[in-house]
Amino acid sequence: MDDVALMKEALRVAERGRGLVEPNPLVGAVIARRGVVLARGWHHRFGEAHAEVDALQKLGGTPPEDAVMYVTLEPCCHYGKTPPCTKALLKAGIKEVVVATLDPNPRVNGKGVAELRKAGVRVRVGVLEEEARYQNAPYFKKTKTGLPFVTLKWAMSLDGKTATRSGQSRWISNQRSRILAHKLRAVSDVVMVGVGTVLADDPLLTARLFPPQRQQKRVVVDSRGRTPLTSAVVLTARETPTIIATTRYCPRERAEALRKAGCRLVKLRSKQKRVDLRALLSWLGKRDATNVLVEGGGNIAASLIEANLADRIICFIAPVIIGGADAITPVEGTGVEEVEQALRGRITEIRTLKDNLCIQCDLPMPYLQG
Repeated sequence: MDDVALMKEALRVAERGRGLVEPNPLVGAVIARRGVVLARGWHHRFGEAHAEVDALQKLGGTPPEDAVMYVTLEPCCHYGKTPPCTKALLKAGIKEVVVATLDPNPRVNGKGVAELRKAGVRVRVGVLEEEARYQNAPYFKKTKTGLPFVTLKWAMSLDGKTATRSGQSRWISNQRSRILAHKLRAVSDVVMVGVGTVLADDPLLTARLFPPQRQQKRVVVDSRGRTPLTSAVVLTARETPTIIATTRYCPRERAEALRKAGCRLVKLRSKQKRVDLRALLSWLGKRDATNVLVEGGGNIAASLIEANLADRIICFIAPVIIGGADAITPVEGTGVEEVEQALRGRITEIRTLKDNLCIQCDLPMPYLQG
């Protein structure tokens, strides 16, 4: 196996930590000798051993003198939940390290590589760099901007409607699509909706079909405190944290009633009398939220897209025709005047789920650039 193949293997095993290591990055490591893999390691869970240490432990002995460590992200060089990985590599006697990309964290950025090189270790950087950064897009965004990675998810008919003109939407997508939607919730820190979605659908917003891999929070964007006390998210607020993101336009009595029901009220600055979504995302980012899944409605989706706050769209398409000029669409708002003004993304995945399609579209991610 060559460098590219070995780094691909490291990227593959890094995926095993998805949903378990955040706010830390996904990291995979491979120890190889003359192109043959001797051990694989990955970051299993937040607070546990990092990928490099995991690979060394799995090797079960001293690495051969000509062993090479392939790692998807620059080894850390500071004390945090665990000791520095650079120290572990030096202690093990690794003489050569191949790194996919530098760590954007200012505590590491280039310092880990410099420490290894100073100690006489041969270090090469840049093998599958673009792929490694893309794998950790949420970590790069959070580290560079302070904001979590935002995924917009919706299910729509073939003619682009998310609900009928009366607001009824259950069920446009099929069961396999809904199972995948639960998987997306299970690896997210936050599941967010607008109060309109709560009023129309009364969703529970939990990963009921899968054990949550994160301590999840539900966020309802509700500028005026209209979330019903009888809604599913309020009735279960003492079991699964529910945050009502609101503004000064929320009546005091409504805020107090929601607090007494177990919700956490977060009053944020407003923009056109609505919750400022950048302020909300900043608040969530400061509380270690790395992945936010937004499940509706169309006005929130429009606001996030217009403010360049959305990073990915996951769209389920069913072979259903709803029709109607007043039927609801996934992105509301004013929209653009001309097609050339439209935001263009990049389709990165298409899945067939029986008679449904699931399309993943990535929006521009400037934080992945050097």
